[in-house]
Amino acid sequence: MSRIAVVLFSLGGPSSRDTVEPFLFNLFSDPAIIALPNPLRWLVARLIAHRRGPVAREIYARIGDASPLLANTEAQARALESALGGDVATFIAMRHWHPLSAAAAQAVKDWRPDAVVLLPLYPQFSSTTTASSLRAWHEAAARIGLRVPTRAVCCYPAQEGFIATVVERLVAAIALWPQGMKRRILLSAHGLPQRVVARGDPYQFQIETTAAAIRTRLGSAAGDLIVCYQSRVGPRRWLEPATDAEIRRAGADGVGVIVAPIAFVSEHSETLVELDIDYRHVAERSGVPRYVRVATVGDAPAFIAGLAALVKAAQGASAAIAPADGRRLCPARFASCPCTGGRAAS
Repeated sequence: MSRIAVVLFSLGGPSSRDTVEPFLFNLFSDPAIIALPNPLRWLVARLIAHRRGPVAREIYARIGDASPLLANTEAQARALESALGGDVATFIAMRHWHPLSAAAAQAVKDWRPDAVVLLPLYPQFSSTTTASSLRAWHEAAARIGLRVPTRAVCCYPAQEGFIATVVERLVAAIALWPQGMKRRILLSAHGLPQRVVARGDPYQFQIETTAAAIRTRLGSAAGDLIVCYQSRVGPRRWLEPATDAEIRRAGADGVGVIVAPIAFVSEHSETLVELDIDYRHVAERSGVPRYVRVATVGDAPAFIAGLAALVKAAQGASAAIAPADGRRLCPARFASCPCTGGRAAS
């Protein structure tokens, strides 16, 4: 039986108060985040990390001075390993904090697999997340001579297990909604600068694909449902509408909100602080009559089963990176989409 190494990609987060600034430096020195040549990018990243460090430390202080992302990803890795069975081992490669791709690649090489499957924990593809992680992985693997057949999952914005888990959480929140109170569902995704989308990044298209799948599965229970974007940084124009702006609008309309993260699959600062604390305060100040935030998909059985199906499909894929069914999801106008095989969507 073949030995399969499954590498889970995620962003990463600081492991202590002292690592907040180094984490920010790694984040902003990523050329996918700041498209400047070195050493200018390095200098800009140092400046941003220094300036944002105090604010970021305050954010992480509200959740124990560290990100829970690694622990959550480890739980997902264990669940996935169990679901796959056989001679499979899971590894974690964080993009901007430890364990980084270099350490993960060495651990994979030491395990001596027959094949590798790269699995992003970003359901929707973006040049700033999945593509950046793929580049870091391939550079790390090349440096240590890790040469085994490798396949990567591109994206899974409407994967059955993912959508089913989000909808299950929404249905549970709807069931507890006070009778007679108006409600609005806000599907909140991490924001992205408009200029990135203008360059051909398919992220917004895939977020809308996720939202359409959720709406279809909810049926009439979807009601008033809005896609919105959070976590804006800097002065540039980002994807709209903003989640906090939609919360204020709900207050003006006298409507309660159910907020569901649809681009995050684990709890971390953007959910535990931004959504649970900061945006709840926005809701209270704006007169929103009821504010509910549903949990991320985490290691829910249906989501993990969906990931297992993606890994199995990737093993048999003919292309190095492709969606599960081998068909390019994104229309041709999205030049950042890495899928070259299969028929493109219209």
